Amino acid sequence: MRSDVVKKGIPAAPNRSLLYALGYTKEELEKPLIGVVCSYNEIVPGHMNLDKIAEAVKAGVRAAGGTPVEFPAIAVCDGIAMGHVGMKYSLATRDLIADSTEAMAVAHQFDGLVMIPNCDKNVPGLLMAAARVNVPTIFVSGGPMLAGTLNDGRRTCLSHMFEAVGSYYAGKLDEAGVEEYEDNACPTCGSCSGMYTANSMNCLTEAIGMGLGGNGTIPAVHSARLRLAKHAGMKIMELVEKDIRPRDIMTEAAFHNAETIDMALGCSTNTMLHLPAIAHECGVELSFDMANEISDKTPNLCHLAPAGNTYMEDLDRAGGVYAVMAELAKAGLIDTSLPTCTGKTIAENLEGVANRNPDIIRPLENPYSKTGGIAVLKGNLAPDGCVVKQSAVAPEMMVHEGPARVFNSEEEAITAIYDGKIVAGDVVVIRYEGPRGGPGMREMLNPTSAIAGMGLDKDVALITDGRFSGATRGASIGHVSPEAASGGAIGLVEEGDLIAIDIPAHTIQLKVDDATLAQRRAKWVCPEPKIKTGYLARYAKMVSSADKGAILG
Repeated sequence: MRSDVVKKGIPAAPNRSLLYALGYTKEELEKPLIGVVCSYNEIVPGHMNLDKIAEAVKAGVRAAGGTPVEFPAIAVCDGIAMGHVGMKYSLATRDLIADSTEAMAVAHQFDGLVMIPNCDKNVPGLLMAAARVNVPTIFVSGGPMLAGTLNDGRRTCLSHMFEAVGSYYAGKLDEAGVEEYEDNACPTCGSCSGMYTANSMNCLTEAIGMGLGGNGTIPAVHSARLRLAKHAGMKIMELVEKDIRPRDIMTEAAFHNAETIDMALGCSTNTMLHLPAIAHECGVELSFDMANEISDKTPNLCHLAPAGNTYMEDLDRAGGVYAVMAELAKAGLIDTSLPTCTGKTIAENLEGVANRNPDIIRPLENPYSKTGGIAVLKGNLAPDGCVVKQSAVAPEMMVHEGPARVFNSEEEAITAIYDGKIVAGDVVVIRYEGPRGGPGMREMLNPTSAIAGMGLDKDVALITDGRFSGATRGASIGHVSPEAASGGAIGLVEEGDLIAIDIPAHTIQLKVDDATLAQRRAKWVCPEPKIKTGYLARYAKMVSSADKGAILG
């Protein structure tokens, strides 16, 4: 066993003495040591139940003949961090999670790992760590939140809550109305109830083969989640015995499967940051251009919030991620021969799986659209690309041209929006919010929600070198690369410049001639860094551009 180096022989006697100090017995140390990486904390609603998940995992490990050893991983609540300096730290924690988990797993020589994440950066961070350490690993998340219910019976969620603030500033909702959303939008523990980033990534753990069926969709408050955790604890022992490792599962073909399932589900644009970063740790390079190739041949089958009015609990009842995969498999759109953490192939996992609700998971012959949920646009404004969740864009905004309204920070933009200075036809440009310029590439959920809440989501586009929450809807185009702080063309846009967006054609164009842009570039000076000390200052020096996954060099 890998853990023998700290358990067996005279040279390991000092190590054993410390393990005995923890209360482990000789009998426990004769079994495989399984690291249980638990992201429990008391500030993230999606993580408040993870202590229960960890206990269930440990019960499963013990039942299957292993010795579980729990240690923590950090996690940030993007919703609580939203709209202030705290959001600068969100994406950056992905690498802290990966680095610290790698350090703990290698330092203590575990034979296998069970990862227990739930929210946005926690899932990709632990997947990155799993690829680096490359010992048998399985994922079991905390599960999604149930949708809320308003007083009139309408269902609601966090994206509605953010949009309610915009409605208030537009005079469409009073303070009592905002409070009603506040009291009902997030009714239980779990990752927020729509197809936002956390749920997108948890669904993709199934798609890529690292989580058991149901991992992405079984609600946090259902006892089936505890049973799933126990089964994950049992399954890790089988993976250890058979020596099935993350890089055996997370192959190039598996990432292409994940991108295909991503397009069918209508996942968050943040997957376009996380999948390349995870792939990079596996020695696989995913290009931006591959996203369009996959999207062009993959139908969008699901419209969960914010794209529609269905939620994760509905997807679970309809058959979950496996039912979506089964639909795609009918057309040969995914490779079903690939191995998974179940010890079986995808084809074997999908045996007997059925789509139980074609209104939630549309069949191939009746998709929401013939193309996938995400599109990558290119042009002189974003020569290396930018990303939009096209499944959440109103039809009338799929092609749009309008004057630029330019802001050098999220705060400047949100003030203008709330003050009613943005009008129909405008293209809001928010720059110097990229991985390096932010630093940290903040999510722009407050501005996009304000636009939607004011009823302008069918009239106004928003472009940024920052990124968006999975809860964002509308013509919200992020990850503009190169970013402004790296000399990208978004830093050269001036107030009133015309910007043309054509999502079906995958183009975004700043309608300013090359000579004028060259003159502007000659005068351009990079602003002083917004943060000059601490972790974010180091992060800004090392981080790559968004089109490369914002990985650290």
